Amino acid sequence: MSLISARNVTVCYGKIAAVKDVSLDIHEGQIVTIVGPNGAGKTTLLSALMGLLPMTGEVSYFGTVSRPGVEALVRAGIGLIPERRELFATLSVEDNLALGGFDRWRAGAEDAAFELAKIYRLFPRLEERRRQVAATLSGGERQMLAMGRALMGRPRLLLLDEPSLGLAPMVMRDIFETISGLRDQGVAILLVEQNARAALRIADHGHVMEAGRFVLSGPASELARNERVSEAYLGVAAAEDPPQE
Repeated sequence: MSLISARNVTVCYGKIAAVKDVSLDIHEGQIVTIVGPNGAGKTTLLSALMGLLPMTGEVSYFGTVSRPGVEALVRAGIGLIPERRELFATLSVEDNLALGGFDRWRAGAEDAAFELAKIYRLFPRLEERRRQVAATLSGGERQMLAMGRALMGRPRLLLLDEPSLGLAPMVMRDIFETISGLRDQGVAILLVEQNARAALRIADHGHVMEAGRFVLSGPASELARNERVSEAYLGVAAAEDPPQE
């Protein structure tokens, strides 16, 4: 089933088109990644698909062509984890997680403790820090908390914006392993990422974005072997596995 199907999406800031005539599909059980340089329009596209920015073109969510607002998309099962995480810095880890499931519980769900236990199994570090305020967490712990908070809403699709930003290599590896594991649990992922090597390794399908357009699209494994992608984003050792730490 198609979770998002976008055709000829364009997003403008005034008279400047930041995203130009982009089309993509995200299906159940998929990780789709968008890689490219800073300023290519990746975050703008993600924000538009989440209803945060106006756009032109046709987009269907869960098979229905519409332009629902952010709250409607969240209730439908789409979660966004922005680049800056946007945690409630003065609240505890556990309070941040609880707020992630607030909309479901307001609608009558009674499984808060069960969902919280699932997040703690996924991120044991968060359970250790559950009473600690978010502002005192490390970069990796903040990313875990941002992901955990989004997962408390039981999304069918997660939009992830630069999850590796500012993370140490070992922490980044753990985060990407978690993202891959979420697919195995039935959560589809739209992953925006500058680290093309890591993103293409776990993705099913990929798009290379430059100057607001998709310049290459295809199975992630094929893009990882593409000479243009290798030279521009993966470096001369693109075909080699990274060193294990």
